[in-house]
Amino acid sequence: MLLTLFLVSLIGNSQSNYEKGMQKAFELWGTNPIEASNLFERIAAAETDNWLPPYYAAQVLILQSFNEKDKDKLDSKLKKAQDLINDATAISKNNPEILVLQAMKHTAYVAFDGATYGMQLSPKIAALYAQAVQIDAKNPRVVLSKAEWDMGSAQFFGQDTAPFCKDIERALELFANFKPETPFHPNWGKERAEQILAQCE
Repeated sequence: MLLTLFLVSLIGNSQSNYEKGMQKAFELWGTNPIEASNLFERIAAAETDNWLPPYYAAQVLILQSFNEKDKDKLDSKLKKAQDLINDATAISKNNPEILVLQAMKHTAYVAFDGATYGMQLSPKIAALYAQAVQIDAKNPRVVLSKAEWDMGSAQFFGQDTAPFCKDIERALELFANFKPETPFHPNWGKERAEQILAQCE
């Protein structure tokens, strides 16, 4: 019993403030996304050479924006997300994970109002995915996100989306072998790929 308590306290103490903070932020994400984003931002202020906290702070805001109906709130969230993406990019340039996030931020605007933002942002989104593929064609999130964007574009123009199902299959193969660098590195997307593939079939 004493040994167990000792080991538990040892493990607890061996966790850095960074690890504790990140775990807490991920837990909050499920119940209070905005508070999670704020906590990621506070961690980013302390971890100035780590791109992951600003990346996640931005990701929370971007994912929230896809359900936003109010233009002012959308602008507020996405402007803040862009500042955080800029911070992450300054720390880690030519990072495919951050390029995907930047493309998602633009996509949130297109999803909100395709007529206003589609023509303006579509070339930028396509260019970001092309750049990400060039850097790491085996990153499952790059393959998945590009395929999902291509499917959406095809749908918009009344074209067949079936050819992109092969890309979703490839993303799933890549997810099967993907190992994040640390427990906090991006590892999302597999469930999304499975959902899309189910629609393909």
